[in-house]
Amino acid sequence: MIDRIVDDFASPATGGKTFHLKDHAGKTVILYFYPKDSTPGCTTEAMQFRDLHADFVRAGCVIAGVSRDGLRSHENFKAKQELPFDLLSDTEEKLCTQFAVIKDKKLYGKPVRGIERSTFVIDGNGVLRREWRGVKAQGHAQEVLDFVKTL
Repeated sequence: MIDRIVDDFASPATGGKTFHLKDHAGKTVILYFYPKDSTPGCTTEAMQFRDLHADFVRAGCVIAGVSRDGLRSHENFKAKQELPFDLLSDTEEKLCTQFAVIKDKKLYGKPVRGIERSTFVIDGNGVLRREWRGVKAQGHAQEVLDFVKTL
């Protein structure tokens, strides 16, 4: 539901921090949800956000990746891929529920519950301006950057 105020949230983040949406007032927040650290599609997506990070910063954005992985996994993934932004650990699925990204999927023919790769752009006033669901990793970060430049 676009153009609605996003409720504030707090989530454990890499670097021993807690990510609060309200702490980023005045900046555009890009929240991208991905299924699992260090898997091929998730690595591709993270690397593309990494490679465009300076452009996002110039556009007044803060990027945060979110998955259900724990902080130790996130710290390893962030270090290995040299990610300049924080990863949020949502082991209790609070953010996943808030943004409705948990879906029933098939993995090797078996039903599983997992995160549908999705991205949300929240403007500096806390208003959801755009969402993408069922994202394909390749090229997505550029699409998000192109959009935020129009804000």
